[in-house]
Amino acid sequence: MDYIWAAVTEVFSPVPLFMNFLGVLIGMVIGALPGLGSVVAVSICLPFTFGMAPLQAMALLLGVYCGSTCGGSIAAVLINTPGTPQSACTALDGYPLAKQGKGGIAIGWVVAASIFGGIFSCLVLVLAAPSVASFALRFGPLETFGLILMGFTCISSVSGKNLLKGLASSMIGLLLACVGASPFTGDMRFTFGLFALHSGMDVVPVIVGVFALSEIIDRAERMLHEAPIEVIRSNIVKMPRLREWKGRVGGLIKSSIIGTFIGILPGTGSTTAAFISYSEARRTSPRREAFGTGEPDSIISAEAANNAVTGGALVPSLALGIPGDPVTAIMLATFVLHGITPGVRLMQDNPTIVYGIFIALIVANLLMWPACAVTTRLFHYLLKLPEPLLMGIVAVLCVLGSYGTRGNINDVTVTVCVGIAAYLLRRGGFPMPPALIAFVLGPQFEMSINQMALYRGDQSWFSYIMSSPIALCLFGVTTLLLFLPHLQRRRQKERREESEEEKRAEEKGKRG
Repeated sequence: MDYIWAAVTEVFSPVPLFMNFLGVLIGMVIGALPGLGSVVAVSICLPFTFGMAPLQAMALLLGVYCGSTCGGSIAAVLINTPGTPQSACTALDGYPLAKQGKGGIAIGWVVAASIFGGIFSCLVLVLAAPSVASFALRFGPLETFGLILMGFTCISSVSGKNLLKGLASSMIGLLLACVGASPFTGDMRFTFGLFALHSGMDVVPVIVGVFALSEIIDRAERMLHEAPIEVIRSNIVKMPRLREWKGRVGGLIKSSIIGTFIGILPGTGSTTAAFISYSEARRTSPRREAFGTGEPDSIISAEAANNAVTGGALVPSLALGIPGDPVTAIMLATFVLHGITPGVRLMQDNPTIVYGIFIALIVANLLMWPACAVTTRLFHYLLKLPEPLLMGIVAVLCVLGSYGTRGNINDVTVTVCVGIAAYLLRRGGFPMPPALIAFVLGPQFEMSINQMALYRGDQSWFSYIMSSPIALCLFGVTTLLLFLPHLQRRRQKERREESEEEKRAEEKGKRG
């Protein structure tokens, strides 16, 4: 108890508290700039932590981590340009809701779901870090394969009315994920002799091209043939009222659980969590028919999941010294720079630091509300610019963001080419979410398949699969998710037929 009180006292002292809020604000602003994101934001702030005390440094970086994860959704809602890859799902319904004149309400849903998901994962981090981290280590290639396969089932639910075009779009995403050197054999695939493609395609340039650049091209074409479109502006954050949460709390909790669990698995990340959570909400939400038109359930699912990853990713990082995602890898480097050894003895050797991290992460999530209000107001003034000038600025930020992720000029070429291709596909009626889902999950899917071939050894595939209860459960859930829509449609058809028969019987009775 003494360690907890000491951590509370230190976190709520002026300097760490200011660093926490400053980190959230910086993360919000950088996250809202298209193409940058959490890794870039934390990397920018890392050099400034060298002269700080360890807990001050962690308060700053944790604030940046939480703020950048949520900040990317501001641009996604207001200009349909995801500031970070994990906010791509938010744009699917956040932007349509903002187009209805409810930009402040859309951002309110974003902030509320983000705060809940982040605090939920913090509680899991505090209560179950050692035991949950050890369970995550039981996930080998077969279990990871089962989890990703379950994620692929969402392609059918995000393909709209044309499943064939959705599958074709997902195949394009898988092909893009295969560009570059094979992770196992080193063979070059789909490079067409271009050295620039040897390292593959990074997720940030592809997402920026698919969402941001294709939207800019589409708007530019509409500006030539239509009257200028009023840019969505909002300078306030309207938090949802309690009665508006009726029927949504279950989805909020489920999305938070998905995000926390995926965050605990090393190397997955918030983008995967957001897509899997969104697809699950698209499949099970009682308002799933309204998805794509500004439905808050969609925003809640994506935001609660991608922010829950922040706490979940710290579980293996603090308990085992295994980074849950690239951002926590940078934070582990911060530990080492300040003379702290992460791993199984971190709790015993530095309990005040560990409890301080727990508390600072909770405070950072609570500070997202005022920080988002400030960032949204800044965007309000920015969006007063004429639309052509604004789209030009967004295009420049897209290019800078694509280049700044890896410092590779070839990523700019990828963004431009993918943006033009996405625009043409959109004109042809091909949905873009299946392509992004396949592109994000493709590399991990391929890696798990290759690792399974090595791990099974002399076992048959049947005995290898039957040896993992976790994988069997995941395969069972996947099968259920594939057949459940067909069963639901069949049941609805039977109910319609029964109601029609009842109507006919009533009409015959009246005539008789």
